[in-house]
Amino acid sequence: MDWTPLGNPSLLTRIAVAKGVGLAIGAVICVMAPVIDPELDTLTRLGILLWYPTMGALIGLFGVMNWHPILQLPLPWWFRSVFIGLWLNLLLVLFSYERMGEFLLRLTGLPLSPFWFVIWGGLVGAVMGFSATRLGGEGPSTTNVLQS
Repeated sequence: MDWTPLGNPSLLTRIAVAKGVGLAIGAVICVMAPVIDPELDTLTRLGILLWYPTMGALIGLFGVMNWHPILQLPLPWWFRSVFIGLWLNLLLVLFSYERMGEFLLRLTGLPLSPFWFVIWGGLVGAVMGFSATRLGGEGPSTTNVLQS
């Protein structure tokens, strides 16, 4: 059984912790974005604010799967969460390639590829996955319901 400081392993705790981390990261980016890029519109900032809690919800939810049933391989938290973060930020970059390129240009002053945001997604995913696993546990034990 998993040890968690908040008591028994819980899927709800996993999701709440990962979403909370995502909301905090999204809020920091949303607040700092106008300083970096004054031309960034409100809808883009709102989208970034909501993107990371959504990523956190998926990372928290996928914490139930710690074993791949087809490949018969373990799925540790660091693999699951980094993969989900990389994948979701890859989608974000593919949907808004030019806008992300402009944002990176204003952020660094260098014409960097927007695909650097994919790496950022992996790092954010790792932080979310670590936090969710540490506080909420992982594996099928998170779905156990107390019986009376």
